[in-house]
Amino acid sequence: MNVPAPHAAVSHAAMANAIRFLAVDAVEKAKSGHPGMPMGMAGVATVLFSKHLKFDPEAAHWPDRDRFVLSAGHGSMLLYALLYLTGYPDMTIEEIKRFRQLGSRTAGHPEYGHTSGVETTSGPLGQGLATSVGMAIAEQALAARYPGLVDHHTYVIAGDGCLMEGVSHEAIDLAGHLRLKKLIVLWDDNRITIDGSTELSTDLDQRARFAAAGWHTIAVDGYDPAQVDAAIVEAKRQNRPTLIACRTVIGFGAPNKQGTEATHGAPLGAAEVEAARAKLGWTAAPFEIPEDILAAWRAAGTRSRAARLAWEGRLVAHADRARFEGAISGDLPADFADRMAAYKADLVAKAPNVASRKASEMALEIVNAAVETTLGGSADLTHSNLTITKGLQSLTAGDFSGRYVRYGIREFGMSTAMNGIALHGGFIPYGGTFFVFSDYARGAMRLSALMGVRVIYVLTHDSIGLGEDGPTHQPVEHFAMLRATPNLHVFRPCDAVETAECWELALGSRNTPSALLLSRQNLPTLRMSSETNESARGAYVLSADEGGRDVTLLATGSEVALAVDAAKVLRAAGKRVAVVSMPSWDLFEAQPAAYRAEVLGTAPRIAIEAGGRLGWDRWIGERGAFIGMKGFGASAPAPDLYRHFGITVDAIVETAKSFETAKTLAA
Repeated sequence: MNVPAPHAAVSHAAMANAIRFLAVDAVEKAKSGHPGMPMGMAGVATVLFSKHLKFDPEAAHWPDRDRFVLSAGHGSMLLYALLYLTGYPDMTIEEIKRFRQLGSRTAGHPEYGHTSGVETTSGPLGQGLATSVGMAIAEQALAARYPGLVDHHTYVIAGDGCLMEGVSHEAIDLAGHLRLKKLIVLWDDNRITIDGSTELSTDLDQRARFAAAGWHTIAVDGYDPAQVDAAIVEAKRQNRPTLIACRTVIGFGAPNKQGTEATHGAPLGAAEVEAARAKLGWTAAPFEIPEDILAAWRAAGTRSRAARLAWEGRLVAHADRARFEGAISGDLPADFADRMAAYKADLVAKAPNVASRKASEMALEIVNAAVETTLGGSADLTHSNLTITKGLQSLTAGDFSGRYVRYGIREFGMSTAMNGIALHGGFIPYGGTFFVFSDYARGAMRLSALMGVRVIYVLTHDSIGLGEDGPTHQPVEHFAMLRATPNLHVFRPCDAVETAECWELALGSRNTPSALLLSRQNLPTLRMSSETNESARGAYVLSADEGGRDVTLLATGSEVALAVDAAKVLRAAGKRVAVVSMPSWDLFEAQPAAYRAEVLGTAPRIAIEAGGRLGWDRWIGERGAFIGMKGFGASAPAPDLYRHFGITVDAIVETAKSFETAKTLAA
């Protein structure tokens, strides 16, 4: 569209009102939404986007753009209004009118991948703020590697709810410890939640909390643009992250409802909309922005274009251009597959008897040597998860050149940070914790899958096989929980060869996160070939007798060895047995029906897994049997637990024989 040059008389208030009434009108038309936060924070956002944020709507994925995260995602119309006003091509006024409607770019909460300018999915409160910590880590780590190409900030708008969520503590503590100086959080300090005043549920001094975590803090009047501007300028000069507490009024401008929870999550209503228009002097019709105001906003959208073009010139001349572009692309090195093939062939030759967590460490030695963009870490379990490899230095507040993050005992915070690292670009993040603590990380793991980002979760101590630490540390239901998550690869390898294959698959899955479930106890090498990545098909026949089957044994991880041993006993008794390893249910499900039928066969099936049964009935069928856990575990050495819970070779053999007995009785 032809937009006239901005008029010098366009005021900050007029620009902010454009945001407010786009939000009000969209919520009113949709008959649902959250007008209060956009109305309250419009002035702060106007200062940020018109004076400070480095972005270019014509190059939405410019690597050196500032990142903006709307952590208070329920106020999504604030972001959508800004994207439209500043000229993002795919955010049209028609999309604004289709707010919250099926298929629109303007979903109820910002959804990554639905529209340009949305840097992360930020529905669950607190996760946007926590994700921004990973973005800031990635920025400083890339800046340490590519001086002259990386120098940008991460800005966050967060509300009271974001700061109440527990993950916010993990995030701000980590950010302060790492002194993430390019991270600036603008807190919408309106002191209202859905239930009413924050006095109902908290007495916390947020500025003191952030200061205690090592942040710089500033307090401003959210309706004084000069104060907000000066605070952002001050924040940019700091050598640590900054919280700017912006005192605001929820629903600002709605004369009868502002300052109350009534404006949080419902349309204002026609009468209150008209009253707000009168109070703020907004005379434009719904969804119409006066030409001079729109021109001022479009000028703000082009403010950084010269900086972007200059950056592109620096990139062309930069000595490390190819390496930088390779990092941003996320591509694996050309020789990666060959290096992994040689490593797997060596495994077959040596047949190590190691825990799959150790096999993961061995694979990571190859991975980290070949792929310089991996950024590892662990939630204070480095030497249990075995996630660090030789030569990998820790990333610290004083030196971001390292490739290993000490996330501390912050499983949720680690996982959100890894999402932020992946979203930012330049690195492939992986991080470890015990499998049982996937409960703590679950919210972020779900967002990894929902957004489709390459994050790799290394989850060790994957069953009752961890032994003496007992039921609190023994994952049982977690198998089903992760397998139920759409777009999440769940890998449970049976030996060192499968573990290497699963690492290959995880690294190659550009749009799907992966969870590697790894054992504490040693596992024998069962695979005698490595030419084909059998794990890529999810399940495959590890061994089978000629002439048909009397029984099929299905197993994952550590229990595949039990199935192999049981097959030997059954074969000695004259039974024809197939052993099927199933490292990834989701990949097996994606195979053609004919392949699945071939692998599963028509004989009775027995599933063996040291976890809960849920989900297994699909694979074993009505005639099948399950050998695994019926409840929680216990504290004892692993071999004792397997015997106690009946997950043994003898149990498998007896169950297989019972099929024949039942067949005889039926005859």
